[in-house]
Amino acid sequence: MKIVILAAGMGKRMGKLTNVIPKPLIRINNRPFLYYLLENIKSLDLDLGIIVGYKGGEIIKFCEKNYIKATFIEQKEQKGTGDAIKHARDFVGNNNFLVVMGDNYYSEKDLRKVCKEDNINYIAAIKSKCPERYGVVVEKNIFLKEIVEKPTCFVNNVVNTGLYKFTPEIFKAIEKIKLSERGEYELTDAIKLLAKENKVKVAEIKDWLDLGCPEDISKIESFFKNLNKKQRK
Repeated sequence: MKIVILAAGMGKRMGKLTNVIPKPLIRINNRPFLYYLLENIKSLDLDLGIIVGYKGGEIIKFCEKNYIKATFIEQKEQKGTGDAIKHARDFVGNNNFLVVMGDNYYSEKDLRKVCKEDNINYIAAIKSKCPERYGVVVEKNIFLKEIVEKPTCFVNNVVNTGLYKFTPEIFKAIEKIKLSERGEYELTDAIKLLAKENKVKVAEIKDWLDLGCPEDISKIESFFKNLNKKQRK
């Protein structure tokens, strides 16, 4: 199985922090945020592909400097996460594959939870105290029924973490979607098409960090400091 990291976005919500570097390389406790995700991916021994775009050369330099073996796939225009996955088609071939967001963190245990060699697609979800910030996951008997993006009314507190396992069926679904209101091809729109055919299961995970805005940095730094303390004991 292979794994694809989406790391092509401009990170506009991070303000000046992404003027020189892409969001996945923002420093967290003196290390690029991407470092922590790659450490967990390394233990799975999967072929790694990274979708790069905005300041992509910096991500390539970082990987080369740290002897991280990866296939770099360029998304020249940032047309959304669905478009990014289309660029990975040659890399993954006809195999199942994992997808993670380069500005998110997932534990090794949670990555393994969706790393399944079956013919079902998986979306990883987690309970959140602020579900209105994310896509809310609606399920029935483990199968995904709907993703409600940033709901204005309470639906539930289980949200999409951007960690997926896909079969090659995702590419056919992506071909069917149209540009969203914000002018992007949304991966979640393709996932919803597969969900209508009962082809997507929900896997609830326990550890997830989203580097969404500058205010998240201190919270994430505290998480890793506490994690290091636990590991030393």
